[in-house]
Amino acid sequence: MGRKYAAEFLGTILLVFFGAGVATLVLGFQLFGSSLAAGIVAVALAFGLIYAALVYVVGPISGGHVNPAVTFGALLSGRIGIVEAVGYWLAQLAGGLVGALLLFWVVRASPYYSKSRIGLGANEYGASSILHVGAGGAFLVEVILTTAFVLVVLSLTREDASTAVSGMGIGVALALANLIGIPFDGASVNPARSFGPAVVVGGAALSQLWVFLLAPLVGAIFAAIVHFAVYPLPEGFALPGLQRHRAVAGSDELGDGSGHQS
Repeated sequence: MGRKYAAEFLGTILLVFFGAGVATLVLGFQLFGSSLAAGIVAVALAFGLIYAALVYVVGPISGGHVNPAVTFGALLSGRIGIVEAVGYWLAQLAGGLVGALLLFWVVRASPYYSKSRIGLGANEYGASSILHVGAGGAFLVEVILTTAFVLVVLSLTREDASTAVSGMGIGVALALANLIGIPFDGASVNPARSFGPAVVVGGAALSQLWVFLLAPLVGAIFAAIVHFAVYPLPEGFALPGLQRHRAVAGSDELGDGSGHQS
């Protein structure tokens, strides 16, 4: 378990450092000048590529969640237990904070950096978002995007799924979520990704953090429900009523078998 927690911790550090780092450079420092579209594409690609790489690097160790919403979806799907999930969440949040601190340490070396003006790639809504959406709009966007993203992750990490293509598929899904989500609220889809930069930057980002902690978890619930509607329940995972149904079905099959033998 220690190796799994360490993998999630390291993976979340890298995700926040590279993903939020590119967001800070191209949207904060405005390295692309007035080309906002180019900046959005660059940030989306950064998050998608680093996540795809992490799936291959830490995936064999911990599953490559690096996202509390993904861990919550795995918990609801019966793939991990509650104790393991809590350990993942703690490792991911700690990794998000350390990644943000490392990023802050790097960018503050520039004389042009101002934490209040440039920020740290934090997720925000209202006046700080490109489209100036309110809290309700940001919450809805995060629920929809996280539902789609976690559903992709759950589908591409099934036991019968191809591990060779899972990383790229998940990375593409995250890149697409960022492409549409950045103009609304910076596109979180990951409470740990939002937690670190918000704590380091403070101010409005910290006061608005609740949206980016809660909404992705709600999206993970919907993703698990949709996943169960598409794919069969895992072995040993069932509600009491379903367990009774399976028990009755099993006894009927045994009864049929004994009749044929006689």
